[in-house]
Amino acid sequence: MADMLTADPPRPPGARRPLRRLALAAVLVLLAGTGIFVLEVIDRPAAAPRQPAFVVPQLDVDPGAAAPQGRPAPVQPDLAGWAERFAAATDIPARTLVAYVNAESRIRGTAPGCNLTWTTLAGIGRVESHHGRYNGTRINPDGSLSKPIIGIPLDGSPGVKAIPDTDGGRLDGDTRWDRAVGPMQFLPSTWARWSLRANADGAPADPQNVDDATLTAAHYLCASGGDLATGEGWWKAVLTYNRSERYGRDVFSGADAYARKAAEIK
Repeated sequence: MADMLTADPPRPPGARRPLRRLALAAVLVLLAGTGIFVLEVIDRPAAAPRQPAFVVPQLDVDPGAAAPQGRPAPVQPDLAGWAERFAAATDIPARTLVAYVNAESRIRGTAPGCNLTWTTLAGIGRVESHHGRYNGTRINPDGSLSKPIIGIPLDGSPGVKAIPDTDGGRLDGDTRWDRAVGPMQFLPSTWARWSLRANADGAPADPQNVDDATLTAAHYLCASGGDLATGEGWWKAVLTYNRSERYGRDVFSGADAYARKAAEIK
């Protein structure tokens, strides 16, 4: 594989390499105890729309290295216009960008010492579900997905941890095994503990909504890492999300690339 990752069509949750069409699935699940996992599925949608080419250099960084540079979140009333401009230059849909930025703003109010940036959330969203675009999924204006993103059954198959159903299939449709759900790929049990509703409408938080999923990811990261402006805090949070150094490097690379591009977009 080349040292660059480009904006190919939407990849399966957690896919980090160019994938081959019509192949069998191969899955990598994180260690027990994190509640969130990333999987690699060797199956590439043939007809997914292409975004403008955006290259993310794969950075060779070690856990504990200084946190990736951050960029201040745009403020209203220009957020929507900025998101459109940034989306045109990258692989992130504008509506998902709005969710990332709003989640940073919300978490700065509730956990000001966390210092989580929207670029870190974007780095995670890129790896987990290509910003909610896995398998041709679209993000609706209200933040909901055009179709659910649901991972493979965690049934103890080779390379897969066995996690029996914890939610009666309510979130993942599987009453025998758990599956990760949504654009940020939460297990149902983790969602039940950490989920937050972004819209104060009294409805339950929805893992298939980019606003809810991103705010929940921010909540989880801040609870896990402490101060994400430090290398120690950033890596602790991200490696709690998924206990894989390779995963951490992928997230770091995306966060860094988005921050650099944000410096160019006015």
